[in-house]
Amino acid sequence: MTTAAPFRPLALGKVAVGMPAVQAALSGYSDLAMRTVAREHGAPYALNEVVLDEVVLQKGKLQRRILSVPEHDHPVGGQLMGSDPARFGAAARELVKAGYDIVDVNFGCPVNKVLGRRRGGWLLQDPETALAMVDAVLQAVAGDAPVTVKMRRGSDDSPDAERRFWTILEGAIARGITAATVHPRTVAQKYVGPSRWEFLANVKRHVGAFPILGSGDLFSPFDVVAMLRQTGVDGVTVARGCIGNPFVFGQVRDLLAGRPAQRPTMASTRAALARHWQLAVPFYGDERRALPHARMHCIKYGQYHRESVWARERLVAMRGPEHWGPLVDEVFADRFDEGRATELRPEDAVVPALQSCSE
Repeated sequence: MTTAAPFRPLALGKVAVGMPAVQAALSGYSDLAMRTVAREHGAPYALNEVVLDEVVLQKGKLQRRILSVPEHDHPVGGQLMGSDPARFGAAARELVKAGYDIVDVNFGCPVNKVLGRRRGGWLLQDPETALAMVDAVLQAVAGDAPVTVKMRRGSDDSPDAERRFWTILEGAIARGITAATVHPRTVAQKYVGPSRWEFLANVKRHVGAFPILGSGDLFSPFDVVAMLRQTGVDGVTVARGCIGNPFVFGQVRDLLAGRPAQRPTMASTRAALARHWQLAVPFYGDERRALPHARMHCIKYGQYHRESVWARERLVAMRGPEHWGPLVDEVFADRFDEGRATELRPEDAVVPALQSCSE
């Protein structure tokens, strides 16, 4: 089955992206290893996991890791979260100096401990502070990098919350941001309930040519194409749907070109995991430190296995670096391809277990 759709190359200011499906900032997931594997499977742009402004400014190992941007990791976005405009601007400047191509401002995180510190989605309740933070970032980067924002459609479903959403979006556009990503759930919803794609369509109609990226409920390449078609957004950020599934980007590219999307083979899955491990070890310093990070990705790959319950049970048994190779070879053995169709079908493309992952 093919699902042809118009291909509109995506550009974020001076950063040419191309295919309008990019990897979102994923807290705890989108480190260098994940971003690189996603790029090598078709992601044209990827964001680092969200980082606190104070961590970017505090000298130490974590700061050095955040500010290390290798040549192959471009274009890359740095997503910031915080509550103090002055510190926020200083952190944005450090990201640009380190080589990040785009600075993304997080006004969407719905996690309780974030909201309690007046960060992320909490700022949708306070347009004055939110726009002061946009001002601080724009002034700090001084045109050296595009600035984008990530928002939800409001703090809750009230008319006042929606009015504040528009105040922040329109104010940020007037100040000079390059694009906005909109997740059409409220902060109060977190990850439960409907993602209102019709709200995305309204946003896109309202802002005209200004670039809008959509987010929310993109669990397969068919969802990505459907959002582009139904809402008219300029691009999408794939979040939960690409954890353990870097293949989704190549599948989207095929669908947009009118070609059938292909399932990954067991061999291609093993190769992706081998590459992830190869990248994670030097990034975290050694195999022992890399294992917890790589292991959680490996388990997510298992959710796409034709025997997903068994695959998860085997992969969670991974306790040491010495288990990585043998368990990956066992779980993703070629025999699981036998009798399996090579074309991906819409009815087989969604993994319900992913609904519990944070975005």
